[in-house]
Amino acid sequence: MRRVGAPVVGPPQPILPGIARDMNFLESHRLLPCIAGFVISAALLWLGAEVFAAARARTQRSGRRLLAAALVIVGSGLWWPGHFLEPAEVVGSAAGGIPVVAAGLALALAGLAGATAVAGTRKTLPAFAGLALLTLIVAYAHTLFATPGLFRASAAIGPWGPSLAILVLATALVTIGLEFKPSRKVRAARAAGAALGALLLTLATASPGEPASALMPAWTEALLLGTLLLTGAVLLEALGAPPARDSEPSRRAAASVAPMVDSLTQLPTRVYFEDRLAAAATKADANASRLALLFIDLDGFKPVNDTYGHSIGDLVLEQVGQRLKAMSRGKDVVARVGGDEFLLLLTNVTAEEAVAQVAARLIQGLSHPYAVDGREVMISCSVGIAMYPDGCSHAKLIARADAAMYASKRAGGSNHCFYSPAMDADAEAQFTLLRDLRKAVAAKEFELFYQPKIDAKSGKVTAVEALLRWKHPTRGVLLPNTFIPIAERFGLIGQIGNWVIEDACRQSRQWRDKGLRMRVAINLSAHQMRQDDIVERITGALEQYKIHPSLLTCEITESAAMEDTKTTQATFRRLGELGTHLSIDDFGTGYSSLSYLRKLPAEELKIDRSFIMDLEHSADARAVVDAVIKLAHALGLKVVAEGVENQRQQKVLEDMQCDELQGFLFAKPMSGRALLLWAMNDRQETAVFRPSLFDETRQSERA
Repeated sequence: MRRVGAPVVGPPQPILPGIARDMNFLESHRLLPCIAGFVISAALLWLGAEVFAAARARTQRSGRRLLAAALVIVGSGLWWPGHFLEPAEVVGSAAGGIPVVAAGLALALAGLAGATAVAGTRKTLPAFAGLALLTLIVAYAHTLFATPGLFRASAAIGPWGPSLAILVLATALVTIGLEFKPSRKVRAARAAGAALGALLLTLATASPGEPASALMPAWTEALLLGTLLLTGAVLLEALGAPPARDSEPSRRAAASVAPMVDSLTQLPTRVYFEDRLAAAATKADANASRLALLFIDLDGFKPVNDTYGHSIGDLVLEQVGQRLKAMSRGKDVVARVGGDEFLLLLTNVTAEEAVAQVAARLIQGLSHPYAVDGREVMISCSVGIAMYPDGCSHAKLIARADAAMYASKRAGGSNHCFYSPAMDADAEAQFTLLRDLRKAVAAKEFELFYQPKIDAKSGKVTAVEALLRWKHPTRGVLLPNTFIPIAERFGLIGQIGNWVIEDACRQSRQWRDKGLRMRVAINLSAHQMRQDDIVERITGALEQYKIHPSLLTCEITESAAMEDTKTTQATFRRLGELGTHLSIDDFGTGYSSLSYLRKLPAEELKIDRSFIMDLEHSADARAVVDAVIKLAHALGLKVVAEGVENQRQQKVLEDMQCDELQGFLFAKPMSGRALLLWAMNDRQETAVFRPSLFDETRQSERA
């Protein structure tokens, strides 16, 4: 702390009595202290302003602490020039000693607080005017106590000089308190305000004569100020606030160190992302460039949580965050905005083709297996893309990308889709459908339709496949591809799948009571195969309706069957031990491992209908079907061809020795009652319904 000098013997000498003497002090031995005072003051003012700007994106509690730190740093910058450079006789004239110094520092803090309130106010004009007036008053009081030389210096330019100087000082305070959306212009304004305030205070206190004498050596005070500067710089770096120069390293640091970070993935949250999006949009407008926003949603993540627990799901999300950071450029912004939803902002986009390539790389990178706790988890992702400006404000970009992501989900997932205006209506329709689907699950507005499977050699009906239909109150009967993707996305697929198991067993019991006995096939989703209690649910339904396990076929898609997870393997094994009939559905659309396929307790393969449709015209399709049939027979499996619609397809499949056929050529899906009536009425007339429907099947006989 400075020691106060002796009382003033005579009036203080004016600093600027004439233009010829204005710069005399630059030629004196006070040049070095003036430069040091300006540099230290400007650095403190700028550091405090940047810390405050970074603190506004923090939580309320930590934000208050950082604001207090910013006030101390800026207050020290305001107080330092007057304390260090003011002549001893002027400092002593206040006759206040240490209380005067404390008052100067307190007024400096109050000045910044008022200035930041002016800069950040969103209130009415009277409130703004009141805060501005308060800032002027505090600037005047600060000058009176801390830098009285400002009055003497400014008086040299005329009677309005002191008032103008106070106004300039107040303006500098307001400028360094700016808290608008982050941009290069705002950072430059804060830096200019810091330099202006430091220059004004330094010139006002630079007069001939000696600085106030120190109680402690000058180097100790310099050490304290240096420590404060270093503290402010470290704090600013830790907050991730960008420096005045918008260089590539600084943008990379700003993108990777977010003021608000998700604790699980260490990615920025939506609040910070929206801040960066606004700044990027401003820059894009100025440079006439484009942005791309990618909305990334994981496919099949909810079953991971349901099957393995949230702790495993969190580990998967952590790895997803690491992969996204590794695949993004340094200037890109990646954020986690929901449970399994992420955003990626691309700047300086030149063409949509380049964005599509980025989306394809993301899908490929996130689809690789995740090794978690000794398990191998397989998920994918759907990506929605929205471009800026393309006729919208940046505030609508996230909503547009979200709508595009929904479109990619409806298209089957694991792909990307660009936004189009028609998607807004589609998104609203999907939300309406979701609302109705929740009601349908509660009210059980579903019905199972059944389509026969025909033995290719004898023409007998060997089984039926249960196909889900939704009896919508206003839209009529809806097929699964309309609502199953929504059910999977919003966690309704489990309840629907359980209803299918129970209703298929109930219908089988009703048929059996009418004398109709045959195998019923139900489809098990990948989600159900990962359920720990799926076998218990099937066992309970079979026991409740007294159905022999051999009369139930569980059809599992090839992609679900190839999931090499402990839970899936255990489910296959337990279903086989239960005695149910196992079938691999949609064969040919996935990537099967023959060694793994050989180990599964399956009894049949179903060739996907896409190959059957091309049998007549495509040699490649015929080659694939023929190879699948031979492969299945070599493994001791039966082959079912679905989607048979004409006799030419039937003939080709019979020549290839396909075991069973299913399709519109034989029968369309029908209700359980319609199937019973059809079988009863046509029992003696139609070869399809020969005694096979009423006799024991091969599988039931062995039981």
